[in-house]
Amino acid sequence: MQADVLCRRQFASRTGQKVRRSLKLKSHDEEILKTMAILSPVLKSVNQMQLNSGSVVTIPQISWSEFESILQDLGEKRVSRISYSQNTLEIRVPLPEQQKPKDLISDMVKILLKHSDRKYEPFGSTTFKQENVAGVEPDACFYIQHYQQMIGRRRLQAGDPPPDLAIEIDVASKTTLNAYLAIAVPELWIYRQGELQIYLLESGEYISSNFSPIFPDLPLIQMIPETIEKAWVIGWVEALEEFEKNLCE
Repeated sequence: MQADVLCRRQFASRTGQKVRRSLKLKSHDEEILKTMAILSPVLKSVNQMQLNSGSVVTIPQISWSEFESILQDLGEKRVSRISYSQNTLEIRVPLPEQQKPKDLISDMVKILLKHSDRKYEPFGSTTFKQENVAGVEPDACFYIQHYQQMIGRRRLQAGDPPPDLAIEIDVASKTTLNAYLAIAVPELWIYRQGELQIYLLESGEYISSNFSPIFPDLPLIQMIPETIEKAWVIGWVEALEEFEKNLCE
């Protein structure tokens, strides 16, 4: 009799443990399903977007995990650029005519650095992130002060500094600027509507400047737009040759 009662108790105990364990698993599964239910409409809508050149789409109320999932879903081989800050995701597709200014400015930065005998590491449109806060993909960027640390990097690693200089073409959205602030890029150039704007990070905000601390003695806000306009008229190579020649005078 006592043995029978003991067996029943052991069976009840094991059954109770199984029930409790089952409930825990069920609860965990429900949380996963809830997360998937939230993510699915967002991912599905991004997948189904067919954005034309020049398009900009803003999606509010996006969590960090949703942002990471969307990034992974979009992949690396794409034309679109993203920026994310304050739970807002922005996806933009550059116009074909924005490619030339971007490449010209990148080439001019390389000429300027060579002229001043400085080394650098270009990082193109890499995705920079501040975990759980912001993400941004510049049109071009350069490591100058921290170039040695970035030699040989194929992917960014935890603890890597932000680029010393980031370049954006025809972008002036609050989401993008807030993302750069969060990532703490010290110098940001925005070329827009034929003008170059230089922004410097000071005391947690961007201040407009007429000069670049990286190239302090040069009137770049005049030189760079003039060279881009010349390139449309006389050609890429000739415009860059003239730009370099003026540096040597």
